[in-house]
Formats: sequence, C-alpha cells, structure tokens
Amino acid sequence: MTTIIITIMIVLLLLGFPMMIPLITAAFVGFYMTFGGTGQMETLIQQMMGGIRPTALIAVPMFILAADIMTRGQSANRLIDMVMSFVGHVKGGLAVSTATSCTLFGAVSGSTQATVVAVGGPLRPRMLKAGYKDSFTLALIINSSDIAFLIPPSIGFIIYGIVSGTSISELFIAGIGPGLLILLMFAIYSVIYATVHNVPTEPKATWGQRLTATQRALWPLGFPILIVGGIYGGIFSPTEAAAACVLYAFFLEFLIFRSLKVSHIFTIARSTGLITAVVFILVAVGNSFAWIISFAQIPQTILAAVGINEAGPVGVLVVISIAFFVACMFVDPIVVILVLTPIFAPAIAASGLDPVLVGVLITLQVAIGSATPPFGCDIFTAIAIFKRPYWEVIRGTPPFIFILILAAALIIMFPQIALFLRDLAFR
Repeated sequence: MTTIIITIMIVLLLLGFPMMIPLITAAFVGFYMTFGGTGQMETLIQQMMGGIRPTALIAVPMFILAADIMTRGQSANRLIDMVMSFVGHVKGGLAVSTATSCTLFGAVSGSTQATVVAVGGPLRPRMLKAGYKDSFTLALIINSSDIAFLIPPSIGFIIYGIVSGTSISELFIAGIGPGLLILLMFAIYSVIYATVHNVPTEPKATWGQRLTATQRALWPLGFPILIVGGIYGGIFSPTEAAAACVLYAFFLEFLIFRSLKVSHIFTIARSTGLITAVVFILVAVGNSFAWIISFAQIPQTILAAVGINEAGPVGVLVVISIAFFVACMFVDPIVVILVLTPIFAPAIAASGLDPVLVGVLITLQVAIGSATPPFGCDIFTAIAIFKRPYWEVIRGTPPFIFILILAAALIIMFPQIALFLRDLAFR
C-alpha cells in the first residue's frame, strides 16, 4: 500500500494538480485498501472535520486578514523606510535593510507570502538599481521572508501547537531567538556579498530623517509589541492576540493612515477568505491522510527501518530535521507539519525532548524547505509576483539554504538559542 500511495501522489503532483488533490486521492485509496470498501467512508469525513475543529485555528484567518490589510496599506513601507534610514548607507546596507524589513513585517503578518509581496515589491527595484544581481535579490527576499515562520505570529507554530498539543504561546516566544539569529547571519552574508561585488552604498540619512522615519514607523511597530507583550503579559491568548491584530490593523490603515477606504473591505475579505479556505482544506485533508497512514502502520514501519527508536535525542532531532526539510521541498509546509508531526511523536516522547524545541526546529525546517528547489512554495510565490523564470529565482538560493541549515545545526547543539526566552517567560 505504501508504494501505491506514494506513486499516486507523485504522479498527480507531476501532472500539476494542487496539493489537496493528491492528498485526498491518496487518503481515499488508502482508506479503501485498509477497510476493503467505502461503507465506512463517514469515518474518513469525520477525520477531516476533526482536523479543523480546534478553536486555536481561529487565529489563522485572523492573522491572514491582518496581513492582507497591512500589505495593501502603508505599514510595510513605513517599516522599510525606518530600517533604511539607519543602515542603508553602510556596505550592503540595502540588503541588510531588506532582510530586516522582512523580519519586521513577518513579526507583523506571520505570513511568508505576504512578506514577499509587501517587502519584495518596493525593495527589489531599489536593490537592482543599486547594483545587486537579481538572483541574489530574489534569494534574499524569499529566504528572509521565511523568518516569518519563526517570528510570532507564526501560522506554522499554530498548526504545530494544535497537532502536538504544545503551548502556542511558548512556541511564539521560543521562535524569537532563532529568528534573530538567522537575521544576523543573513546580514553578515549580505555585507560580505556587497563587499566582494563592490556594490555602491546608499546616501546616508540625517538624524532628522531617521527621527522622522522612526516616528512614522511607531504605529506599525505596535504589532509585535501587541502580540508578544500581550501573550507574555498574560493579557491575550494567541487567538485573542490575532483578533487584536485585526482590530489594530483596521485602526491604523483605515483611521490613522487613511490609506484604505470602506470600499476596499470587500476585496480584502474576499482575498482572506480564499486563502483561509485553501489553508483549512489542506488542514482537513492532511489530518485524514495522517490518520490513514498511521492506521496502516506505515510510519512505524519506516521509522523502525531508519532505526530512530535506538537513536538518542540528538539523533532524533537530526532525523526530524532531514525528514521535514526534504518533505517541504515537495509539499506545502502546513501539510508536512500535519502529516509528519504525529509520525514522530512517539520517538520525541521516548527521547525526552522538549516539544517546544522540537517545534522550533520543525518550523525552521519547513521554512528552509519552502524556499528550496524543486517545489518550495515560496519559490513559486516569487515567480508569480516578480514574473521571473524558475531558474533565475532559484539560482541564488544555495548560500542562504546553507546558512539556514547552519542555523538549524546551532539550535540542535545549543538548544538555549530557542529555549532561553521561553524559560525566562514561562518557567
């Protein structure tokens, strides 16, 4: 059965079907082969409905809506202008500003795709004009946007927390350290790249211009303060923080900045609804698929063959990292988290690993896989947004993938990178 399911998924993916079609087809085939018919098909439907039943999932459309409002408004540009005023004049400053802006907007939106659109749109032309190669520019934007997976609010953390039963609040706080570490590593590489290729610097902003840019960015900077401060201070749950973000986004873009009008609400709501529908379909189908393969003992057979049950904590983390990284090279990150997390749950529990550390590492791996050829989802987002060919988009990604893998290795060797802030806040 394993061979048949894998073959069906690969064939349908190669034929160009969206991810939900191979998943649901494989789930139905697996169900039929396991139970010998379709008489108990309502059981499969119940598994799908069970996947989208957790109340914590309410946070997902809320964060998507908030990101959509900010992407169409002024929040992204104000954050970009503030960062540029401080580091734009140093060697590689424009590239460092791009990475920092992606991180800040990721902390506002929680969405990699929204970050690619909001930050990549205005900054890619400026980087090309400054003398950066397009392959480097595209790779920097794609991979820096993936920091949004780690900086709260992260939809990846929400999905992992629901599947594994781990505290989403603790995951949010734990993601900050690794996210900032990756930003620092990207910034160092950007400075080295600009120095080697002798990229010209931007004009230095005056302190008056910096003060003005900072004042203009104060309102958007309230988003991470609202989310992290609200959760850390016990004021909000993650779901309540998502609702507060939507209210704050409306307040900023419609009332303070007046960048949006009432007539835009329908367009924003429709866009959010479409994205939310895709996410929830993937969650439902992924849950049923995970149930089928677990019922058929497929994961247990594979993990036993790998020998993960005899591996120590570090060995388990390495196997998990490889599995999630490779899977996200081909499949949507949400589906990978839904399918693989329950598979590795027994090995994680047996090894005594901290589920928050595992969650951070898993989320980092899906972030890496999302920007890795052949089918990383953020690659195709960039292709659609920037209208560039596939090979040009992926050409500059290897150095960034290496940096991300190095960051994962550092987290495995030094878990406190992820756990320090969590322990400070919750222990």
